[in-house]
Amino acid sequence: MSTDENNTTMATTVTRYTVAPGYRVNVRSGPSTQYPIVRTLPLGATVTISCQKYGEWISGPYGTTRIWDNIAPGEYISDAYVRTGSDGFVAPRCA
Repeated sequence: MSTDENNTTMATTVTRYTVAPGYRVNVRSGPSTQYPIVRTLPLGATVTISCQKYGEWISGPYGTTRIWDNIAPGEYISDAYVRTGSDGFVAPRCA
């Protein structure tokens, strides 16, 4: 079996992260529970993380953190509910 590495580009590489099993996570318009809920993720959801930023401290199934994940324009979830495999940033910092 052979692979052609020239056919792979960074633009097509998308990492999806699993949201904690058994949780319907609230998606907020900013990195804090003070921001309005814009939608709720269904059970078993996966997300892509565009960028990350510091916000309110949150405790969840994957620890306590103040990192929030931007999953779409104007949509944030606490990293405490996302299985990234890291306690730190896994995406660029949001502007």
